[in-house]
Amino acid sequence: MKLLKSISALFFFLISLSHNAQGRFDKVTIETTKLTDNTYMLVGAGGNIGVSVGADGVLIIDDQFAPLSDKIISALKKLSNQPVKIVVNTHHHGDHTGGNENFGNLGATIMAHDNVKKRLKDKSPAAALPVITFNDKLTVQMNGEAVMVIHVDNAHTDGDALLYFTESNVLHTGDTYFNGRYPYIDLNSGGSVDGYINAVKTGLMLINDETKIIPGHGELSNKTEYETFLKMLETLKANVLAEIKKGKTEDDVAANTDITKTYDALDYGCCFITSEKIRRTFYKSLKKE
Repeated sequence: MKLLKSISALFFFLISLSHNAQGRFDKVTIETTKLTDNTYMLVGAGGNIGVSVGADGVLIIDDQFAPLSDKIISALKKLSNQPVKIVVNTHHHGDHTGGNENFGNLGATIMAHDNVKKRLKDKSPAAALPVITFNDKLTVQMNGEAVMVIHVDNAHTDGDALLYFTESNVLHTGDTYFNGRYPYIDLNSGGSVDGYINAVKTGLMLINDETKIIPGHGELSNKTEYETFLKMLETLKANVLAEIKKGKTEDDVAANTDITKTYDALDYGCCFITSEKIRRTFYKSLKKE
């Protein structure tokens, strides 16, 4: 009898978790920002979405969480009566790929780096998996322009891609850029401090002063803010390396607020990655490298 009660309690607990997971998105609204005549940025919950619309159909970059797919589709229908033809994933994390299955079932072709497919294949249905993958870079011809898709090695993860709309002059960085906040560098998925810094440098080589930048998280950005973000990364790297050379431990570095004080004052530790977390991440990555 106790076993039956335990199983019943577990069942209702799991049902509750499922309802709560769905419920957390009920009040999310999808906000649309027009960038050029045929490119847009959508903001909801999860990674920022890039959009290209035109006669060829709709291309989107990332698709947030699965429960938001209907809301995203409704927002897209206000921009175009064409279907979503292509979904490009900037990396494998669920806040960027959660809608893959829904869009795949609607006929969209999913594209991503080879490592994204490797990381998704064991936990995702076939419809959610990329059907076109690449190792280094590829070019998608869409709605009158070439869209460059460029892999950056071991940055946020081991499968990151930058996307640059060559005519619209719009760059989508995925999670290799968190505007105005400390980034999440997923060391367990192949991310690294040096790779992350190099990814930002690669992005900066693609753009000019007029480029509109869609970060993985945060507000629409520009070259000046992107350069400030790079300076932050390089400053933290130098500060942490100095502590490592002194023989300091991870806990020493985690406790040393002087390392990040300049950017803490600018509220970079506002969000998912706190000041302590970023100091630990830099220590772990740089100590290994």
